[in-house]
Amino acid sequence: MSDRFLLACRSEEVDCTPVWFMRQAGRCLPEYRAIRKHHSLLEIVRQPELCTEVTLQPVDRFGVDAAIVFSDITLPFLGLGVQFEIQSGVGPVVESPLREPVDVERLSVFDPHSDVAELFAAIDLIRRASAVPVIGFAGAPFTLAAYLIEGRPSRRFHLVKGFMHQHPGAWRRLMEQLTDATIAYLAAQVEAGAQALQVFDSWIGALSPSDYRASIQPHMERLFGSLPPVPTIHFGTDTAGLLPSLAEAGGDVIGLDWRIDLDRGWEIVGDRGIQGNLDPVVAAGPWEVAERQTRAILAAAGGRRGHVFNLGHGVLPHTPVDNLKRLVELVHEETA
Repeated sequence: MSDRFLLACRSEEVDCTPVWFMRQAGRCLPEYRAIRKHHSLLEIVRQPELCTEVTLQPVDRFGVDAAIVFSDITLPFLGLGVQFEIQSGVGPVVESPLREPVDVERLSVFDPHSDVAELFAAIDLIRRASAVPVIGFAGAPFTLAAYLIEGRPSRRFHLVKGFMHQHPGAWRRLMEQLTDATIAYLAAQVEAGAQALQVFDSWIGALSPSDYRASIQPHMERLFGSLPPVPTIHFGTDTAGLLPSLAEAGGDVIGLDWRIDLDRGWEIVGDRGIQGNLDPVVAAGPWEVAERQTRAILAAAGGRRGHVFNLGHGVLPHTPVDNLKRLVELVHEETA
């Protein structure tokens, strides 16, 4: 097994820069789309053999250095007693969003082993079959709360931010419960075989630095301080103004989106690894542009230990498969 991804996460010496892509499992792969003609996302997650197949498809296709478990950050909602569906072209849609403090009290206590047991069976199969390290993941408490309160993906996040300010006591209880659930969920993934963990705070960029420090950072510090001793990646989008606090909150590796130069982001977060940060739109566009910008990112990394090459967010559905394969080859060749 190649361990360059795990070594890079620990800022140790590697033979070349490791590469993987967020949402590499699915999205642009025709073999995944063939499976989706007959199975929903949740059906795939609930069938360990099928989940294993989808998870490992990009390893075979692209030659990436890590396999991220095929799942969705909203999967724990099943154990919280939240009814939802993942709508094509929209994303997770919650049937009865949390809008009042009393709504928080109706959430169930999440027990990963009983509520999403099939996923851990899949992780065990993936670990046995994979030639590269396996990444487990979860949504961060704020991002989960955004879905629970907004009810669906949002651009403004005015409902979740309004709840945070108008109901501080209920907000704190919600954060505590979601933090507990995320810790248990990630620990169970490691127990099942995951060798690294990524925490997706996809919508945290909606907050001001002061709101993050006051209402989110203490919970994230507890989360990262409670995880098993495997490499951890702390990722968010639109976080250029939050990077100092995100780094303080925890994570062996800090994920960067494309809104900040990699070397500038690394300077801000200090002595730890960096993941990123090619714009997914560039990865999906003309190869000449993707190649040029990838070389610029590698130049900004400057050969320092701790760089994991990735996109600044997930692979877009229209991304040419050959582009991703060529990106992996380019990064490996240029950094060997």
